[in-house]
Amino acid sequence: MEKRRVVVTGIGVVAPNGIGIDPFWDSLVHGRSGIKTIEFFDTSSYACKVAGHVDEFNPADYVSPKNVRRMDRFSQFGVACSKLALTDSNIDLDEIEHDRIGISVGSSVGGNPQAEDQYAIFLEKGLNRVNPLLSTRFFIGSCMNNICMELGIHGPCFSISTGCATGADNIGIAFDMIRGGKLDLMLTGAVETPLSPLTFGSFSIIGILTTQNEPPHGTPKPFDRYRDGIVLSEGGAVLVLEELQHAMKRQAKIYAEIVGFATTHDGYHLTQPAPDGAQAERAIEMALQDGGVQIEEVDYICAHGSGTILNDRIESMIIKRMFYHDSKEILVSSIESMIGHPLGAAGALKIASAACAIHYGIIPPTINYEHPDPECDLNYVPNKSIKKELSVVVSNSFSFGGKNSVIVLRKV
Repeated sequence: MEKRRVVVTGIGVVAPNGIGIDPFWDSLVHGRSGIKTIEFFDTSSYACKVAGHVDEFNPADYVSPKNVRRMDRFSQFGVACSKLALTDSNIDLDEIEHDRIGISVGSSVGGNPQAEDQYAIFLEKGLNRVNPLLSTRFFIGSCMNNICMELGIHGPCFSISTGCATGADNIGIAFDMIRGGKLDLMLTGAVETPLSPLTFGSFSIIGILTTQNEPPHGTPKPFDRYRDGIVLSEGGAVLVLEELQHAMKRQAKIYAEIVGFATTHDGYHLTQPAPDGAQAERAIEMALQDGGVQIEEVDYICAHGSGTILNDRIESMIIKRMFYHDSKEILVSSIESMIGHPLGAAGALKIASAACAIHYGIIPPTINYEHPDPECDLNYVPNKSIKKELSVVVSNSFSFGGKNSVIVLRKV
């Protein structure tokens, strides 16, 4: 059966540097960081004291007071992103069969912070003082459940959790569901709220968080010689994916078409990428092949670019090896320089950014890039966005444990 075409028609974002796709995109284009000094818990025992926190989020703007109490913060993000995406897409769900709409929204750590808080209450005051809704709030699938209940969705629903590749994998699954004819529309992406003492500390003790705390917006530094680690952050993005004819019938705004998806695994180490980058490279090759795209057609790579020494070096090596014909000309940037690393939501936010880059013809910069690294010698669009008509964009998501997921987008 001929594969159907899948397009992005709506984007909802909750990010440290903007809530809603327009404020978020404006911040990316102008290089505005959302990284701040942590003030909502004691960081005196941590070397890292900065994070990407969404200060201005008010769940009551999107959810009734009763349902706010029922949801953990990451579920609140998911519902908010979904409603923002539907508004952006200008779609009326009442005009679509609700069993032809699906959900694929994941998370990496889900409601861990909620569980941390309730465990402290359990130790101090006993089981009877624990929130009776804990069991329905903290598990990863609760976000997807809450979106379905808020919107009355009856189609297939998933909540895939694959670490930092979560967003890309959920979007890839949604893409395949629509392409294969099972659904006409899906809300898909990922959300993350990992900023609590123990969850934050678990990343601190393995030494992958930056220790460059002043000024807070001066880190992370993807691809810079003096990069020293990630900045943990929270956030989320949900995209409306539609079958092309379905979108055209309602004269929808189309950001971009998703044409390819692939995923591989290093099978090497829990925290370090395989030194040869072979499986990450294979994921890019397979995604391009899936989309019927030649390497020469790629204009821009929305990089994983987390700011760690190893990941940035290996990603740069892969790009140079794959795009040897013009690796010095191909444009690469990391929006994590502005939003930090929101774990599973990172891929969803990057794919949202990639779709906007195609739609608006602008490549967001890699900020905090001041000192070139001889081992990272590509054009990382340093510190200032570039206007450029784009045909094909590759979005990379590389995860703890060696998961490599790639989405390819094309201009319609």
